Amino acid sequence: MNLTESERYCFAQVRRHDHDRYLTALFLASESRADALALYAFNQEVARSREIVSEPLLGQIRLQWWRETIEGIYANTPREHPVVEALGVAIARHDLPHAAFDSLIDAREADLEDGPRESLHALEVYARDTSGELAALVMQTLEPGNSLASDTARRVGTAWALVGLARSVVFHAQSQRLYIPEALLSEYEIERRRLFDLKPSSGLNRAIKRMIDLAASHLDNARSVSGEMSRAARRGLLLASLADRHIAAIRKVGYDPFAIPAGDVAPVLRLAWTAWRGRY
Repeated sequence: MNLTESERYCFAQVRRHDHDRYLTALFLASESRADALALYAFNQEVARSREIVSEPLLGQIRLQWWRETIEGIYANTPREHPVVEALGVAIARHDLPHAAFDSLIDAREADLEDGPRESLHALEVYARDTSGELAALVMQTLEPGNSLASDTARRVGTAWALVGLARSVVFHAQSQRLYIPEALLSEYEIERRRLFDLKPSSGLNRAIKRMIDLAASHLDNARSVSGEMSRAARRGLLLASLADRHIAAIRKVGYDPFAIPAGDVAPVLRLAWTAWRGRY
């Protein structure tokens, strides 16, 4: 597969910062792989805003830069940036909607706030509007105009984000950030100070279980229509298989976020077997 310089840049960035999505992209048809990785690289640019800035205002400026950059792509006045170049090709090739990118950037503003969402439903909406919408965009490059495939991808992406947030509780707590919904903190009497002091509690485990159960329900719903998915669409849903692996690991330790094993290398052969069988 011959790659442009911008496509090679996207491959490298996603491989470094989002290795699980990178692996799933390898099983896409060659003509689709570059477009998917351009979308994943764009996601990395906006998703990492909170981690790479020193204060929320700088994060707002970064997100605004990307809003204007997306506007420039659609106005045929793109900025010089390898991700922008690769993304512009994907947008033009598949007629991807402008509004989808604006919505994804807007949803990322929530990352600039350290406080949690109000409810589990609000957290679910955040997961859908970020990772879910990203998955739906990728699916549009594989199955244009197929609303069922896009909705299924959205469910898988939502589940992936919920699992990721559960796995990242300790990481976020170390910087006084919290994604566990306010309603669950209250229901299970979780003390923020205790969590920020990196001390486990049974209530925290129960809250994590609620998040994981919600993620699993999205995966179940996504698989309930597997018979209606084309082979190409199923290749775009392989993230569900990796989500299963993380869910199993979290359940094995009783939903204790302090006992969740560090992420190791995804089982590529198992992923390949899943793809070959047409599963996700």
